[in-house]
This record gives sequence, structure tokens and C-alpha cells, in this order.
Amino acid sequence: MGFFLNPYYIIFMAPAFILMMVVQWYVNSAYQKWSKVPALSRLSGAQAAERLINTGGLYEVRVEGVSGKLTDHYDPRDKVLHLSQGVYQGQSVAALAIAAHELGHALQDKEGYLPLRFRAALVPAVNVGSYLGWILIILGLVIGLTQLAWLGVFVFAGGAMFALATLPVELNASARAKRLLVETGLIRGPDEQRGVNHVLNAAALTYVAALVTAILQLLYYVTLVMGMGGRRRR
Repeated sequence: MGFFLNPYYIIFMAPAFILMMVVQWYVNSAYQKWSKVPALSRLSGAQAAERLINTGGLYEVRVEGVSGKLTDHYDPRDKVLHLSQGVYQGQSVAALAIAAHELGHALQDKEGYLPLRFRAALVPAVNVGSYLGWILIILGLVIGLTQLAWLGVFVFAGGAMFALATLPVELNASARAKRLLVETGLIRGPDEQRGVNHVLNAAALTYVAALVTAILQLLYYVTLVMGMGGRRRR
């Protein structure tokens, strides 16, 4: 069958792998640069988050440290802002930018931000589809059942839909972060604003790269199944 050795896989996925590596390098570069620049407010990421929590009236939200680098995330189930140690303890421009971004997600959660709710609704289907989709595709290709393979493509497409739904959520959280940091005086002057923009814009590119990767992988599977249909007609 040549499913895993198909040259089309290289054609579709090599650009995605290269893009992901370049974006990851850019994100790390931006973080490394601005994590070495102290914020004039002299607040840590955790302290900045607490101040923004009070400003936004998010009194049910807690801030906790989490292990790892750039593992920051907001858990809407427990209302917890998880900040990596470099952000939780760091007093840098990068730490404040990332903490404010995660706080942006908490504000989205409080407001019932529709794109966030839509993305959350996709999670169960994506968790199932990421495993079941390619299994159905392979099975359909092996036994020659085109309809089953197309069902697998449809199920797998949930991953691309999730990546697409994630993009506006992340961009909105970053926009909120930039505005809040300036309005509350946590970030001062054009240099610090430039640093915040650099860090958050770089982070946004990871979601663009994830979307491109998901689309290219989906197109690869579509090409396989379409080729399967062509072989059956011959």
C-alpha cells in the first residue's frame, strides 16, 4: 500500500515540519531576548497576574506555578492560571506578556467568549478523531472501501477545525493582554510595548503553523483517498 512511504507525504508534510521548526526557533528567540529585559514595574509574572485578576474582577481565578518552559495555560475547569517557573517568578517583559495573555483567556471564560466556547465544544470530537480518523483511513485503504476511508477523512478533519477555531481565541487573548498591560501601567514606554508585541506575536505564529500543518495533513489524506478512488475506477 505504501501508506507510510508515499512520496506525497514528504511533499505535503515537509513544508509543515520546516515551518514548525522555524516558528519554534522564532518563539524561543523572542522569549530568550525579552526574558532578559526587566520590566520597569519590577513585578513578577505571578504578581502581574494577581493585579490583573483584581482589575478584571476575576476573584475566583487562582495563580499557580507549573513545571516546564513555556507551559503556561489557563484551565477553565478549575479556574487556575498555570504559569511556568520562568513566568511565575520572572520580572521580565516576557513574563508579564505571557501572564497577561493567559489572563486574557480567563477574561474570555468569564465573558462566555463565543469562539472559546466553540473550541471547547470541539475538544471531545478532536480527542476521538485524532486517533479514530487515521485508523479508519488506513482500514479503508487496506480493504478497498472508499466510503470508510472518506469517513476517516471527515473524522480527522476535526483537528483542522480545532486549529482554525484556536486561532481567533489566541489572537483575542493577546490583544486583551496588550491592552491590559498598558491600561494598568504594568508595561511602560514604547520599548516595553515593543517587547510585549514581539513575544505575543511570535507565540501567535505557533497557532498559524499548527493550522497550516493540520490542513496539509488533511490534504495528504484526501489525496490518498482520491487516488484510491481513481485506482478502483481503472
